[in-house]
Amino acid sequence: MASPTIIQLPFSTFISFSSTRSQKSFRHDAATTKAKKTSAGVTMASAAIAGAVESAVTYPFEFAKTRVQLHTAPTSRKNPFSVIASVARNEGFSALYTGSSCMVLGTAFKTSVRILTFYRLRNYLSDEKGTLSPARGILAGVLAGTAESIIAVTPTERMKTLLIEDARNSKKLYRSEFQAFKFLLRTHGLSSLYHGMVSTTLKQASTSGIKMGFYNVEKEIARRSGLQQSSPLTFAMGALAGTVTVYLTQPFDTIKTRAQSASGSDMREACRRILSEHGVREFWSGSTSRLGRLVVSTGIVYTVFEKTSSLLTMGLNQNKNESN
Repeated sequence: MASPTIIQLPFSTFISFSSTRSQKSFRHDAATTKAKKTSAGVTMASAAIAGAVESAVTYPFEFAKTRVQLHTAPTSRKNPFSVIASVARNEGFSALYTGSSCMVLGTAFKTSVRILTFYRLRNYLSDEKGTLSPARGILAGVLAGTAESIIAVTPTERMKTLLIEDARNSKKLYRSEFQAFKFLLRTHGLSSLYHGMVSTTLKQASTSGIKMGFYNVEKEIARRSGLQQSSPLTFAMGALAGTVTVYLTQPFDTIKTRAQSASGSDMREACRRILSEHGVREFWSGSTSRLGRLVVSTGIVYTVFEKTSSLLTMGLNQNKNESN
C-alpha cells in the first residue's frame, strides 16, 4: 500500500508543477506577444513626439554648446546662459534657432530609432522575468546608439554644426538648411553628410549606452522599491541619467564637433589638435552647456515618451474594445 502512495505523490506533484509552470510560461508569452504587437507603432510615435518636443525646448543650449566648442563664443562667455543672452541681444532671438528645423526633425527621427531599437533588444536580452541586468542594459543602449548614429544622427549633426559655424560669418554660405543640404550634396556628394561618422558613432553609442543603461537601472530600483511611476519621478530619473552621461562622454562630443566643423578632419587629427592647442581639459569643453541641455532633454524625453506611450496604448485598447 505504501509503494503506490510513494509513486503517486511525486507524479502528482510533477503534474501540478508542470501545469503551474506552463500556465506562467503561457501568460508570460502572451504578454510578450501582446507587447510586440503594439510596441513598434506606439514606441516609434511616442519616441518621435518626445524627441521633437525635447529638441524644440532645449535647442538654444545645443547652439551655445556648439559655439563654445568651435571657439566662436567670447572666451569670457562659456556659461551657456551668457552665450544665449549675448546671441539674443546681438544677433536676435531667432539666431538661437539656427539649424533648428533640421535638428528637430532629426531628433524626432533619431529618438524613435534609438528607443525602438533599445526596446526590441531588451526583449531579447531580458531574462524570463523580464529583468534586464545593468551590463545588458548598457549593451542594448550601445547598440541602439550605434544604429541611431548611422541612420539619423551623423547627417543631422553635420548639418547643424555647419549652420551654427556659418552663422558667425559676415558672408554666410548657407541661407537655409535645405540650401546647405543641396550645396553639400552637389559639391561634395552624399559622403559629405557622413563626415565625422566614426567620432559621432563613438559619442552616440557611449551616450546611449550609459544614459539608457543607467535609466534602466533606476527604473528597476524604483520598481523593487515599490515607487509608483509618475511624471515627476520619470523626469528626475531622466535628469540624473543625463547628468552622469555628460561627464562620462563629453570628450567624444567635443571630438565629434571638431571633426564635423567646416575645417574638420578625421578623429585622430581632431584629438591631436585639441591636445596641442588647448590641452586635456579642452575635451570637456562645452560640458556645462551640454549638461544644461542633456539634463533637461533626458528628463523631457522619458517623461513625454512614457506619458504618450501610455495614452496611445490606452486609446488603442479602447478602440479594440469598441470594435469587439
